[in-house]
Amino acid sequence: MPKSLYEKVFDRHVVRPLTGGQHQLFIGLHLIHEVTSPPAFQDLRDRGLTVRHPERTFATQDHANPTTSLLRPYADRENEGQVQALERNVEAFGIRYFSPERGEHGIVHVIGPELGLTQPGMTIACGDSHTPTHGAFGAIAFGIGTSQIRDVLATQTLVMEKLKVRRIEITGRLRPGVYAKDVALHLINVMGAKGGVGFAHEFAGPVVERFSMEERMTLCNMAIEGGARCGYVNPDATTYAWLRGRPYVPGGAAWERAVRDWDSIRSDIDAPYDDLVTIDGSTIEPMVTWGVSVDQSVPVTGTIPTDTEDAGIADAADFMGWQPGQAIAGTPIDVAFIGSCTNGRLSDFQAVADLLAGRDLKVAPHVKALIVPGSQQVRNELVARGLDKLFVTAGFEFREAGCSMCLAINPDRLEGRQVCASSSNRNFKGRQGSPTGRTLLMSPVMVAAAAIAGAVTDPRTLFGTLQ
Repeated sequence: MPKSLYEKVFDRHVVRPLTGGQHQLFIGLHLIHEVTSPPAFQDLRDRGLTVRHPERTFATQDHANPTTSLLRPYADRENEGQVQALERNVEAFGIRYFSPERGEHGIVHVIGPELGLTQPGMTIACGDSHTPTHGAFGAIAFGIGTSQIRDVLATQTLVMEKLKVRRIEITGRLRPGVYAKDVALHLINVMGAKGGVGFAHEFAGPVVERFSMEERMTLCNMAIEGGARCGYVNPDATTYAWLRGRPYVPGGAAWERAVRDWDSIRSDIDAPYDDLVTIDGSTIEPMVTWGVSVDQSVPVTGTIPTDTEDAGIADAADFMGWQPGQAIAGTPIDVAFIGSCTNGRLSDFQAVADLLAGRDLKVAPHVKALIVPGSQQVRNELVARGLDKLFVTAGFEFREAGCSMCLAINPDRLEGRQVCASSSNRNFKGRQGSPTGRTLLMSPVMVAAAAIAGAVTDPRTLFGTLQ
C-alpha cells in the first residue's frame, strides 16, 4: 500500500502498539541542552535509572550562554548554574557534549545537521519546540517536554499517536527578495497558528525542491508555529550532497547503502494524504509580523488589520501600539537581531553580506544591531570569509554563537517598549525578555534593511533588485 514518508518512518520505529491508538516509538537520535534537561536527569537519579542508550544522546549549550564572552563563570548565576548542571549530567551518564571550550557548541538545531547527526529516516526528539527543523532531511522530529526527555533517556522511546499527514505544495517560483522565511510566514498567515494541529506537514512542490538545505531547515523550523507536530521534506540529491562527508555520516560502501535506504523512505508518488494544500509561490511577498502570534503578519507593503471587532486583533494592536489601517513599513525599530535556529546559518548571513558588500550602508545610529551565528562552526566560517569585518564596518555587533535574543533567557534582552526586527521564530508577549517589548519577525535580509533604514522597510527598495 502506498505510504508517505511520515508513515514509513513512523512504522519502522514502532516498538509495539498500545491501547487508545498510541504506539511506543523508538527514538533514533536524542538532542539535549542545558535548559530543559536538568529536571529529567534528576528524575532519573530519584528513580535509580540510567540512560538506556547514551550513544544516541548528544548535548550542547545554546540558550543560556552569553554572546558577548564565553569566559566562565558566566555573569548570570542562573545561566551558569544551568550549564554546570548539564556538564555534571553528561559526565555522570556518559553523553557526548559539544562544548564551547572545544569550540564545538551551537544551537542544537544548527549543530545536529552540520555534524551529520541528523539523517533521513530518523526519529528525532529534543526538549525544544523547534525540533521539526530536522525534518528538512527527511526525518520526523518532535519537540518534547521534560517528562518525555526523562522517558527517552531511560527507555529510548516515546509514547505517541500517529498523526494525520498534510501535503503542502508550493508551486511556481519565488520573486526576487522573497526568502524561505517569507514562505513560512505566508503559510502560517494563510493556515493560522492552529491550522496544523494533529498533522505532520510534508512540504513539497517546485519551490521546496529548489530550496537549499538551509532554506528547507528554515521552513521546517517554523512548522510548529503553524500548529503542526512536525514538518518534513522528502530527501533527494540536494540532501545527500549536503550530508556527504560530515562527521557522523557513514562513508564508503556504507554511504551507498544509506542512500539507497534513504531513497526508499521517500513518499510514494501515489501516497494518500489526509489533506492537500497548494500555494502559488509567485504570490508570496516579503512578510513581517505585526502582532503577538506568528500568524498575525502582513506583506511589508501591507497595513495593520482594521477588524477591531476581532478580540485577538484588537488585543494585539493595543499591545503593539498600532492604529487600524496603519502601514507596517516605516515603523521605527530599536533593535535588529539576525540569528536563531530559524535563521542563524551561514547562508542567512551570506545573503545579508552580499547586499552590504561594496555599498556604503550603515546601521542607523539609534539601532542596536546583532549578528549572532547559530554555531561556532558558522562563526568560524564567517570569520574565515572576512564577513565579521564587513558586518562590524556596517555597524553590526558580531557576537559569539548561541540562541541570544530569540528567547532571551540569557543577557541579550529587550528593554521596556523597545521594538525589535528579528529573524527568530516567535513574537509572543515577553518572548525577547521584556514584558512590554515588541517583536517583528521577518527574514534576515529584511532585518538588515530595517537596521539600516532605522525602520521597517521593503528590502527590494533599499537594496534594489534582489536575487
